[in-house]
Amino acid sequence: MRRCSRQTLVLTILLSIGCVASGPSAAVEVYKYVDSNGQVHLTDKPTHDGYQLVQKAGKKMRIPRINFRARDANRKRFGSKIAEVASRYRVPEALLHAVITIESAYDPNAVSRAGAVGLMQLMPATARRYGVADRRDPSANLSAGTRYLRDLLVRFGSNLELALAGYNAGENAVEKYGNQIPPYAETQSYVRKVLQIYSQQFAEPSDDV
Repeated sequence: MRRCSRQTLVLTILLSIGCVASGPSAAVEVYKYVDSNGQVHLTDKPTHDGYQLVQKAGKKMRIPRINFRARDANRKRFGSKIAEVASRYRVPEALLHAVITIESAYDPNAVSRAGAVGLMQLMPATARRYGVADRRDPSANLSAGTRYLRDLLVRFGSNLELALAGYNAGENAVEKYGNQIPPYAETQSYVRKVLQIYSQQFAEPSDDV
C-alpha cells in the first residue's frame, strides 16, 4: 500500500509542477518503467524506451495510430527508398522490411503511445541524435532509423538479437542487463516478431504478415 501511495504522490507532483511551470494548457507527460526487481519508476523525462507513457495532463493521452489498410500500397511506395538506404548504410534490405513491418506497417504517419513517429518509429531523442527535424518525413525517418540500426549492429558486434533489442528498448537497457535482451515483455516479443519475419526473407509482398 505504501508503494502505491508513493507512486500516486510522485505522479501528482510531476503533473502539478508541469502545470504550474507551463500553464494550464500545457501537456505534461509522465512515463512509468518497472525494473527487474519489480520497482516502479516514474518520470517526465524517460532515459530509455523501456518507459511507457501513463499520463498526460492538459491534453488527452496520445492514442496509437497505424494505418494497416495501406500497408501493401505503402510498401510499394517506399520500396525504392528502403532499398536505397539499405545499400547506403549496408543493412540487409530484408531486415529493414521486417523492422518497418513491426514498427509501423509502412505507415509514414504512424504514432505509438510512447510518442515514436513514422516508418521506423523514431523517438524524439533518436531524431535529434541523427539530425532529423521532421520525423514524419519518410526519407529522413528511413535514413535515421537505418543509421541507428546499423550503429546498434556495430555496437553489439553484429548480434542481431541485441541490435533489435536496442532498437526497441535503447542500447543502454541492453548494456544494463549485461548485453542480454532486457526482461521487458514488449522487447522480447518485438525481437521474436522481427526475427520471424526476417527469417522468412521478407523480400516480396505477402498477405500472410
